[in-house]
Amino acid sequence: MKPEAFVHLPDLRDCIVPPEQSALRVTPAVMAMWDERARLLGRPADWRLGDAEVEASRRATLGARDPAQDLWLYAYGSLMWDPAVQFEEVRRARLPGHQRRFTFRTHIGRGSPACPGLMLSIEARPGDCEGLVFRIAAEHVELESAILWRREMLRGAYTPRLLPLATPQGEVTALVFVSNPEHPDHVGELPLDETARTIARAEGVMGRNRDYVEQLARQLAGLSIVDPYIDGLAAELQRQDAG
Repeated sequence: MKPEAFVHLPDLRDCIVPPEQSALRVTPAVMAMWDERARLLGRPADWRLGDAEVEASRRATLGARDPAQDLWLYAYGSLMWDPAVQFEEVRRARLPGHQRRFTFRTHIGRGSPACPGLMLSIEARPGDCEGLVFRIAAEHVELESAILWRREMLRGAYTPRLLPLATPQGEVTALVFVSNPEHPDHVGELPLDETARTIARAEGVMGRNRDYVEQLARQLAGLSIVDPYIDGLAAELQRQDAG
């Protein structure tokens, strides 16, 4: 990562996983490894979206954009500390009309069929969602967006959209992976205590579900971003531990 990428947020440099060290930089080789792991775990062949469907989604979203322009990518969850793509610049960003919520059951990653976890999304609702936005250079968009789509559209839980965001340096239009409420794993917003209980016991091949919440809370705190929902969820996890 180039030092100049962090000109607006110099303290963030040590809080982001370099792309070359990321386990979530989903190249075809990484996807083949995931497919083999799924097979060994007894998952069906259609455990994820097929390559053609993922590529069609990418083309439908980005096909009309000017290939000479850089692409901005909005980050509100794990992309905030592990974007897994090469980027030229990072800024604070605010997405209006959306809020973070754990609204998807997950049987992979940080959950299992026996003990499903919950996956973060952003839902359309009043308020703003504060996060980060990364700028991908035009000449790298084709490669980096393909890597990104394999990660974010693994099971089709999100709807990729190009949306306007506010940043301290001016408005940008960015790629945002928003909630897909039509997905069968979408459960909507559960009561906070139920959300915490589910997350507290879930674990998968990527680790404990609660570790994700704690990492997200730390990253937000380091950026001085206040998210009452995430803060409340982290506090509820601690309350249930104490109880």
